[in-house]
Amino acid sequence: MRKKIVAGNWKMHKNAAQTEELLSELITKIPAQTTAQVIVAPTFVNLQAAAAKVKNTTIGVAAQNVHQAEGGAFTGEISAEMLTSIGVDTVILGHSERRAIFHETDALIANKVDTALKHDMTVIFCFGEELKDRQSGNHFNIVENQLRDGIFHIAKESWSKVVLAYEPVWAIGTGETASPEQAQEMHEFIRETIRKAFGADIADEVSILYGGSVKPDNAKEIFSKPDVDGGLIGGAALKADDFLAIVTAI
Repeated sequence: MRKKIVAGNWKMHKNAAQTEELLSELITKIPAQTTAQVIVAPTFVNLQAAAAKVKNTTIGVAAQNVHQAEGGAFTGEISAEMLTSIGVDTVILGHSERRAIFHETDALIANKVDTALKHDMTVIFCFGEELKDRQSGNHFNIVENQLRDGIFHIAKESWSKVVLAYEPVWAIGTGETASPEQAQEMHEFIRETIRKAFGADIADEVSILYGGSVKPDNAKEIFSKPDVDGGLIGGAALKADDFLAIVTAI
């Protein structure tokens, strides 16, 4: 049975005190019987404290990025070994903001995937089309190419450490949301693409999250679709009650 996952990407929000406050709220409010695996991704500077804070709880912690090299003269970068040494075993890679703002290519992201998997980290691999791709009817090709170029090179046994996060770029931070039917259509296509490349066993087990303006008022309908296994949440992850409502919508 596939894992249900709700991951909160905090992006460049929350200082140390605010991180502590939000985590305390989540630890207190998230029900013990919640069926979803809950993950939060604070900023790098707050990761170690966050990992320590949620230890012995049901909440996991993820990094928002990692460098592809093992170490060296890469000013401002963080290695996979540094992350695992502080108890962080999950990383978000390929996020649309990393692709657009920092010009990360599929090839670079593929290298980061390899490094993270080498260190036994779980990879939340993000991908998705822009508005122009959707409007031109090229969205399926774009998504398939991002999968093939970014993560389809990995060994079959590595898929147990992969979570996919489909994020239609036109629905991130815009207030626009793909309809539940559009989300299901793409998730079904993604799963079928994996099935053709790696077989039914992997396709049926990999969790595919939806990552485009999920909010308390639309989460339940989106999550009800058979190929949507949870969400990668942005803005709504920054308020405990909103995030809790999304977590309990699964």
